[in-house]
Amino acid sequence: MAMAMAMHRFSLCCVVLLVLAPLAAVAWRPWPPRNGSGEVEGIGASKKFEGSSDFVKLQYHMGPVLAADITVHPIWYGRWPAEQKRTIRAFLRSLSPPGSASGDGGIPSPSVAAWWRTVRLYTDQTSANVSGVVRLGREKCDARASRGGRLTRLDIQSVVRDAVTARTRPLPVDSSGVYLVLTSPEVVVENFCGQVCGFHYFTFPSVVGYTLPYAWVGNSAARCPEVCAYPFAIPSYVGGGRRAEAPPNGDVGVDGMVSVIAHELAELASNPLANAWYAGEDPSFPTEIADLCEGIYGTGGGGAYTGQLLTDGRSGASYNVNGVGGRKFLVQWVWNPILSYCSGPNALDQ
Repeated sequence: MAMAMAMHRFSLCCVVLLVLAPLAAVAWRPWPPRNGSGEVEGIGASKKFEGSSDFVKLQYHMGPVLAADITVHPIWYGRWPAEQKRTIRAFLRSLSPPGSASGDGGIPSPSVAAWWRTVRLYTDQTSANVSGVVRLGREKCDARASRGGRLTRLDIQSVVRDAVTARTRPLPVDSSGVYLVLTSPEVVVENFCGQVCGFHYFTFPSVVGYTLPYAWVGNSAARCPEVCAYPFAIPSYVGGGRRAEAPPNGDVGVDGMVSVIAHELAELASNPLANAWYAGEDPSFPTEIADLCEGIYGTGGGGAYTGQLLTDGRSGASYNVNGVGGRKFLVQWVWNPILSYCSGPNALDQ
């Protein structure tokens, strides 16, 4: 038991051999899929599976999952209006609202907490499940974008280091913490829009001083909403007069970010050290539990079709889960290891 607890707390000794791993671990391959040359593949050519596990070789590689209660520490990099912060905070609070241990905390079905229950199905070698408790922790703001408006992948780790070593109000070095770096629209991150909308990994002690799970997600509103905020923006090559869905919180960039944040947190919880749950032979390029369900938000989803969504009677916006404070969100489904296909709480066959 002591050994298992040490793994859950990300003891430095259990990952020291991983610090030389490449920075290529990408947990989000944006819709639409792209081939090896960077060109867009045909509609329906992505790995969006809603069917048999015969096509999906998701495997457990003996590493830890986030089984201890999870605390998410947002790091706001760049200029963030208060309302945009409120929307993202509301989503994070919706993952396990008060009272959700015995239900959904009074939130109407389908709820964000019910969506997280699929993520909770993943276990480690001690049979410990991903935690059902996800708290919003302390936050750090870097409105001046102190490391500049252009960041490499490794720079994201430096942003985390700045947050935990700040002279004033540093973020805690949290044994059960997840550090969520959120960049505003004017910030350019390496490969943003072209290859990624977000990614997760763990910090290197040589850079940060600690091994900490973290994720980065960018606001694509000014650059590539048709890629990273789909389906609130539609690529021009999608025919048939397809119209974009109305965002449930009235902000294409932030509503798109919420789905990417959900994607990254699900994969970070089930594969925090790149040695737990993923398909494929290369842990540097894993196909993880949300990658398997890219673009699927409801029953029948796949290819260029989101699946069956719900519609807000007042605003006409599309959503598939309810959150705290009457908020609504649209988040992609994740792979269900029991059912062996993509699932979510708004599924019509549940």
